[in-house]
Amino acid sequence: MTFAALSASLPARAVTTINALPFPRIASGKVREIFDLGDALLLVATDRLSAFDVILPDGIPGKGIILNQMSLWWFAQSTGILPNHLLPDQAGEFARRGISDRDLQLRSMVVRKLKPLTIECVVRGYLAGSGWASYQKTGEVCGHRLPAGLKQADKLPTPLFTPTTKAPKGQHDEPINDAQAAAAVGAALYERVKSASLALYQLGHDRARAAGMILADTKFEFGTDAAGNLVLIDEVLTPDSSRYWPADQYRPDQSPPSYDKQFVRDHLLAIKWDQKPPAPALPAEVIRGTQEKYLTALRNLLG
Repeated sequence: MTFAALSASLPARAVTTINALPFPRIASGKVREIFDLGDALLLVATDRLSAFDVILPDGIPGKGIILNQMSLWWFAQSTGILPNHLLPDQAGEFARRGISDRDLQLRSMVVRKLKPLTIECVVRGYLAGSGWASYQKTGEVCGHRLPAGLKQADKLPTPLFTPTTKAPKGQHDEPINDAQAAAAVGAALYERVKSASLALYQLGHDRARAAGMILADTKFEFGTDAAGNLVLIDEVLTPDSSRYWPADQYRPDQSPPSYDKQFVRDHLLAIKWDQKPPAPALPAEVIRGTQEKYLTALRNLLG
């Protein structure tokens, strides 16, 4: 689908709940709803938005469609590195299961049933966010000692793999070291996960750079099938799971603008919200501005 056709398909109002489907709902996350299709799963990306681990009362119209279509694009780009959880004929899967609503199709994917790993896999290529805060205090990022004198947003000497726990809904993921992560999933599998994560980050960084963006950091999730094969799951290289910067505005020693929900976080910090539920409503201009940032990232990739 072209970017023009996709942007024309975005709803006028945010879709924050998915109801009236004839499939059992088995999980509901901050953004995605998961339904059991019997021999597969249906993952539906809503337009919900979370900040500081709290779901906001206002969604971003079409955000779920943008995230889903970007994931589908990246899944297609990355098959040479690792298989993913998509069933191969998505249109055929929708037809076979009676999923005919166009909005639902655009925000959905039919995927294999797999066993998710109990860690989340973060790769950092630049000194930003919590990594920058940690470096200022200790000279380290998640246990990795870095050279002295680095500035905010500096490119790291080499990308860092920094796994975290996968916390229950409403709790924060916590950084863990190599030994803890290896103990959680097994040493051999951990090495495969680490290698795949770094390769996927490099692919994402190179493709983003060609599209005029910098992929500063990102998070991957993996699962295994019955034979123990490693599979890329969930979303991949979207503005919800990644920090993208416009390359032409990148300057070290400052926090670059980004194509993600940092725009919303900045607004919530400015109004001094205590980061506890219930979250405040978002002004219309913040909703529009956030939608535009997500759309711009997608437009840059698709052309």
